[in-house]
Amino acid sequence: MFNSSLFDEKTFYQTFLRDLNRCEREVIIESPFITTARMKTFDRVFKKLLKKRVKIYIITRDPIEHDNRYEIQSEEAIQWCEEVGMQVLLCQGNHHRKLAILDRNVLWEGSLNILSQCNSREIMRRIDNEKLTMEMIKFLKLNMVI
Repeated sequence: MFNSSLFDEKTFYQTFLRDLNRCEREVIIESPFITTARMKTFDRVFKKLLKKRVKIYIITRDPIEHDNRYEIQSEEAIQWCEEVGMQVLLCQGNHHRKLAILDRNVLWEGSLNILSQCNSREIMRRIDNEKLTMEMIKFLKLNMVI
């Protein structure tokens, strides 16, 4: 058995931020888009995690694949992430997956761009299960990159 819960754009961030604050080892966030406004949501918690030596990996689209407005925001956010100590992995080829893996035990997956969501209606599922989380890591071949 495993615990699974559904969230929308209104309920996601509160629970996700609580999960982030509990991380002890590793955070992996896959979000095709990054905006400066949404990154402000995570500024304090990311810095706190880095201070605790939690590794943070951001997987996102290469900024050159965005239109001009998103390209600039993405470049600025990526630069900030790298400056504070996160590792950013850029994807090319219409990258569109949205997920987060926390301490290889909690898996968030769905339609919500974690690092950019603003006005859209979305859904995310939180799965609290190490076996299913590791299955996703293996499926995405993240253990070869991270």
